[in-house]
Amino acid sequence: MSTSANTTTSPHAQRVLITGGASGLGRAMAEAWLRDGARVLIGDVNQERAAETLAALKDLPGELQYQYLDVRDAASFNNSREWLEQNWGGLDVLVNNAGVAGAARIDRGDMADWDWIFDINVKGVVRGCKVFVPMMKRQGHGHIVNIASLAGLLNAPVMGSYNVTKAGVISLSETLRFELAPYGIHTTVVCPGFFRTNLHESMRTPEPGMIETVDKLLSSDELNAQQIAEMIKQAVARQQFFLLPHKSGRRAYWMKRFMPFVFNRIMLKGAVRLQRKLEKTEQRKEH
Repeated sequence: MSTSANTTTSPHAQRVLITGGASGLGRAMAEAWLRDGARVLIGDVNQERAAETLAALKDLPGELQYQYLDVRDAASFNNSREWLEQNWGGLDVLVNNAGVAGAARIDRGDMADWDWIFDINVKGVVRGCKVFVPMMKRQGHGHIVNIASLAGLLNAPVMGSYNVTKAGVISLSETLRFELAPYGIHTTVVCPGFFRTNLHESMRTPEPGMIETVDKLLSSDELNAQQIAEMIKQAVARQQFFLLPHKSGRRAYWMKRFMPFVFNRIMLKGAVRLQRKLEKTEQRKEH
């Protein structure tokens, strides 16, 4: 366990666990809650980035702790649960943030890559909920934040495995919203569009030029991670279930729901452009 604790933190301060909390949106959420004086435990497999985050956020109010946490391993979640029970007496907010990306046409993707992305993006969320929901039920309160994606609503071509996992997170969140409400446990599902993260670093894809394409999309400046993190914190405070941070994402989602003929035409045109781009890249590689 690494630590940058602030001993002046109130024992009644909000207790937050963020998976994948060492970088990107996870780190931004940690910072947002720390500024409010919360106690934040970041769980991550990347110990080097965790050390950087601890150093960068050490002067903020609140209390910041780090623990190695692999969302593919239930025992790893249990270690964090035991630490939280022993040191903070429980958990108020669980943020299932850790995730990876994959991109492949359906006839090109490897089934091993489907297993890999499901294990992290879907089963990682399920493991977190299974470990911490009993604690929250005993407490009589709690809040689960599941980070999904606009991809799980719009289903762009060539992103099949990623789309399906994020749609699964949305479906699970809707289920938990009603299942857990009688126990005083609230749920928020977040569906951001493109913003600067390190998601492209974990991407698995056989498609030529796809990592570069995604990296370019992630450079969108409509919102940054800090702005989205603040919106998530506010959504938890309001007990808001569904959060679509990006205006462009909200427009696309409403277009799909209420003007499907327009949405379908736009998506088909995009699919044709992507097909041509992939084929041209393949042809250049062959020559």
